[in-house]
Amino acid sequence: MEILEQIKEIVHNTLPEKCQISKIEMEGPEIAIYTKNYSAFLQDENLVPKIAFELKKRVNIRNDKSQLMAPEEAKNKIMAIVPEDAQIKDISFNSAFSEVVIESIKPGLVIGKGGETSKKIITETGWVPNIIRAPTQESETLRGIRHHLHKYSDDRKKILKETAEKIYQKINSSPSDWVRLIALGGFRQVGRSCMLLETPHTKVMLDCGINVANDSPEEAYPYLSILHFPMDQLDAVVLSHAHMDHSGFIPYLFRLGYRGPVYCTPPTRDLMVLLQFDYIDVLAKERKEPPYSEKDVKEMVKYCITREYREVTDIAPDMRLTLHNAAHILGSASVHMHIGEGGHNLVYSGDIKNGFTRLFNNVDIKYPRLETLILESTYGGREDIQPERQDSEDALLKAIKETVQKDGNVLIPVFSVGRAQEIMLVLENFYRKGLLDTKCYVDGMTKEASAIHTAYPEYLREAVQRRVLQNDSPFTSEIFGAVEGRNRAEILAEKGAIIIASSGMLTGGPSLDYFYRMAENPNNTLIFVGYQGEGSLGRKIQGGVKAIPITDNGKTRALNINMKIETIEGFSGHSDRNQLVGYIRSLKPKPKRILVNHGEKNTASEFSKYIVNKFRINASALRNLDAVRLK
Repeated sequence: MEILEQIKEIVHNTLPEKCQISKIEMEGPEIAIYTKNYSAFLQDENLVPKIAFELKKRVNIRNDKSQLMAPEEAKNKIMAIVPEDAQIKDISFNSAFSEVVIESIKPGLVIGKGGETSKKIITETGWVPNIIRAPTQESETLRGIRHHLHKYSDDRKKILKETAEKIYQKINSSPSDWVRLIALGGFRQVGRSCMLLETPHTKVMLDCGINVANDSPEEAYPYLSILHFPMDQLDAVVLSHAHMDHSGFIPYLFRLGYRGPVYCTPPTRDLMVLLQFDYIDVLAKERKEPPYSEKDVKEMVKYCITREYREVTDIAPDMRLTLHNAAHILGSASVHMHIGEGGHNLVYSGDIKNGFTRLFNNVDIKYPRLETLILESTYGGREDIQPERQDSEDALLKAIKETVQKDGNVLIPVFSVGRAQEIMLVLENFYRKGLLDTKCYVDGMTKEASAIHTAYPEYLREAVQRRVLQNDSPFTSEIFGAVEGRNRAEILAEKGAIIIASSGMLTGGPSLDYFYRMAENPNNTLIFVGYQGEGSLGRKIQGGVKAIPITDNGKTRALNINMKIETIEGFSGHSDRNQLVGYIRSLKPKPKRILVNHGEKNTASEFSKYIVNKFRINASALRNLDAVRLK
């Protein structure tokens, strides 16, 4: 690569000879510099920022393999260097990257004051520490992903080199270059979000989800069949967040032959895998054929390149990516795409929460440049005004107490990622204030998803982050009883229990099983706290359905819905109409065009017209299969 030669020249001209540079490699969008004298970088801490500034890229300094201590000896040395209070859970040596991965409950103690402990590890073993946080509660998913990444580190090294070659290939650009967006799913509907961003040189897919509320392949999956190229010509996939309506079909791309990068935040990668594995499992239990296998998911993981918020990354010769906090779920992002040399700047909002949430800090609203905004409209309708958060919490507490007083049980169906943790924080807050002493049971994937939250406290609101770091995670509060080892009938027999269970739309999972067991008892209450997709059982029940057919002991019968049905707005991870308007008003700079997506047909269409009248901004609600020229 021509750029590699340029980088080598800059590195050798910038770094002093004492650094003893032995090798320079491109690894995806990053640069790896191997040295035979790492101490030179430790003695002069300005060297790394200086070379990163010159190269305008993330730079990793690594020891030459000749400087590495034997792994077993190095492990003993590390255990002696790091304080026991750090609670190291695992140490693994990644020779492909000359790094030692240290997983610890308290990573700060592995780093040490001023980085002294990690520096000592480097100088005494040669291995450069990659220090990651262990979850405060056991997570099988995290353990599996981290093991998988370690096992296939040689493959990943090769993948990153191949990715770099694509990113930095030389192209012939001209002033007449165009930018086009093709709507492949999630336009004038909620579900199967997917779009293709295309220039003459580059094809990037933004999200690739599944409509979980619809079983029909024609309605469940994006319109990939209309693409005019094979999957191996797709340059990159950028994922906004882990929910299945955004991430659920990405493994299918790998089944079709895609072998390219998937860019997302670290927690998005981990939560995505959790949800995709569960999706396969649910379909298998229902004796339905999944569109992809666990093998496809594992292949996808090898190609994930994780980025932090506000980290600028080259992903193609003419595209640069920056992820920004969307405040929707853990690791969720709004996607900023800088296309060409300032030719066009696009922001895909993803799912955003421009309002109070107990889980996350405020949504990002500032961008360097912005011409086109793709904006979600889940709650963009005229009547979609959510109540004040305190009123919602008061209503939830009231509904629970009224049910418990009647010896009834409360079922709260939730999305296991996002709404589950938000509701858990609300209930735990009631408990700490002495307002609630009812036992809560968390069933389904929620416990595993909550464990992943504790591995990424830096993505959480400061108050929650502090508690996780102090080993006082609200997700492990004593109000939350263990489901393991007990059957659901026993839990319900206790009476006066609160059950938080996935899935959030009653489309499967434990929430559906609890509903079948609880529906006919008028003392029980079902509380919806999240969006119910069109066609889902949850939406039908919200609409007033009084009976549904179920199979019982091989026979079909009517299940009468006698339990109380409540919908409490205000806990959604989506913005309501006013919050969406506030988001547009606060955005800096103002977009010149807004494309409305992720809303039901009438909602998206009406909201786009409202934007035109309110802000005098060119706005429209594309339909699936529409293509629009952005430049």
